[in-house]
Amino acid sequence: MTVSLQAFHHSLTRARKVIQVSANEEEHEKTDSWSNRDLIPLPPQRRTWGAFEYYGYWSLSSLNVAAWQAPSSFLTEGLSVGQTMAVILIGRTIIGLFSTLVAWCGLRWHIGFTIQNRFSWGMRGSYIPLLQRVLLNFIWNAIQCWTGGKLVAVCVTAVFPSFQNINNTHKLPRNTPATATEMIGFFLFWFFSIPFLWIPPERFRRPFLVTCVYCGVAMICMLIWSLAVAKGVGPVFYTPATVKPSPSSWTWNTAWIMLKCINSTIGGNAAGMTNGSDFSRYAKSPRQALRYIIGTVTCLIGVGTLVSLVGLVVTAAAQKIYGEIYWNPPDLLLRMMQNDDGSITSSKARAGVFFLALGFSLTAGFENICGNAVAGGIDLAGIWPRYINIRRGAIITFFAAWICQPWQLVNRATTFVTVLSSFSVFLAPLMGIMTCDYFLIHKQKVKLSWLYELRGGYFYHHGINWRALPVWIAGWAPTVGGLSVTVQKKLLSPKPLFHMYYISFFLGFLISFILFYVVNLIFPLKNLNETDGTDVFGAFTVDEARLLRLSPLPSTEKAGSCLDIEQVPTVSK
Repeated sequence: MTVSLQAFHHSLTRARKVIQVSANEEEHEKTDSWSNRDLIPLPPQRRTWGAFEYYGYWSLSSLNVAAWQAPSSFLTEGLSVGQTMAVILIGRTIIGLFSTLVAWCGLRWHIGFTIQNRFSWGMRGSYIPLLQRVLLNFIWNAIQCWTGGKLVAVCVTAVFPSFQNINNTHKLPRNTPATATEMIGFFLFWFFSIPFLWIPPERFRRPFLVTCVYCGVAMICMLIWSLAVAKGVGPVFYTPATVKPSPSSWTWNTAWIMLKCINSTIGGNAAGMTNGSDFSRYAKSPRQALRYIIGTVTCLIGVGTLVSLVGLVVTAAAQKIYGEIYWNPPDLLLRMMQNDDGSITSSKARAGVFFLALGFSLTAGFENICGNAVAGGIDLAGIWPRYINIRRGAIITFFAAWICQPWQLVNRATTFVTVLSSFSVFLAPLMGIMTCDYFLIHKQKVKLSWLYELRGGYFYHHGINWRALPVWIAGWAPTVGGLSVTVQKKLLSPKPLFHMYYISFFLGFLISFILFYVVNLIFPLKNLNETDGTDVFGAFTVDEARLLRLSPLPSTEKAGSCLDIEQVPTVSK
């Protein structure tokens, strides 16, 4: 029995070594409970992003179905076309500003959201924001796969017209809220996306180039085609404002509706805003900060607003052509292939629709990989560094799409999806804490070695910075009531609840920002001005180390000793 137990223990030890994430000590990497090669500050040879990469990254969040459909929600709220475009422009400008604030730590210290939260929340407390993001990445990845699957279904229908007539009777259970064509499209989109998970973020340049150019050209082609065929636009393009100010009744005035829509625009991108430092850490040098800002602002404001405008024009022109409003690109593309009796048109129309749908599909696929799968991989790596790196975490996130069952979420659990879209209620206070802590409390000074050791100064009390948790709760507590009554459509609830919810992002951010600063004044931290005297991870160029007042790491030192904080000199500035 003893021999058997020893053999079992030996086999288990060998299995753990096999599945453990590898590390190259010569590159100052170490794998333990808090670190692996994807979590340490990125060394210069892995930092490959310049202006083009950031332009491509933010383009992916603009050249998509969500941005195309954005005007429909705001027109439904009663805004005019001009007011709708103003809301989109203002919302995207704010997104660009706050994304840059969150990303600044990554530009300077080359660490991502996963590690950045350790000096704000504590080594163990950082699991609180991490688990939130893991949940969001799982669910949004699943929903994005479902949306992309509809585009793939259009592509398949363009090649095989009989595909749209597949009988559901013997294909799916009766209680499944989806058609056979939708499920096949979902599987194909999910399956063909998997190989892209093997591309590391430092090699995203080519996929960015292909997807952005292809989808951009596809959208322009749809614009030209629709205007040429319709010879103008339909009534939806001239929709007037229908919001009538009436302070004495429950009718909202235009200002509050616009604030609600701006808040909604920001909320739909809140998870992506927290991703900022995950990708800004790939910047080649601190001088890339300006290029990051240019790429962010140009895409979020310029490209994002233009995509919404193009979507509005194409939808209005299609209204004139078909007599109906098609805000959803897959529905419009499918209609473009059909005759009035529902039969499929000529092969030329099918070929055109195929290439248009393929453009949307490529962008949806790589946006999902970059913004959900890779981001989820980074967060999962932060929870189990010994066994999960970015690639493994991305694969786990992708397979979780089947567990999340997006066909149930999109077609039945609409309330749940609405709550997810409003998750900025919880993320805004998180960003308020991150921004205040980095810029005002720590004054952009971070001791990197403490971020990977329990014995360091970021361990706080039992691994948790108890200043952060109550401040975060205080940030969302005033607005969560408005979220609840809005989701439940309790229109007779007190108006202040709606007021606070309609400005929940700004209110949550400011409350947590101010309170965190005040709490740290009352209960000040020790050693706030300390940084490592040495570049302990070999993460900086000579110029970067000089700017940060770090001495280069001696070539004879090994990674194990570098990560021993007792041997790392401290510099107080």
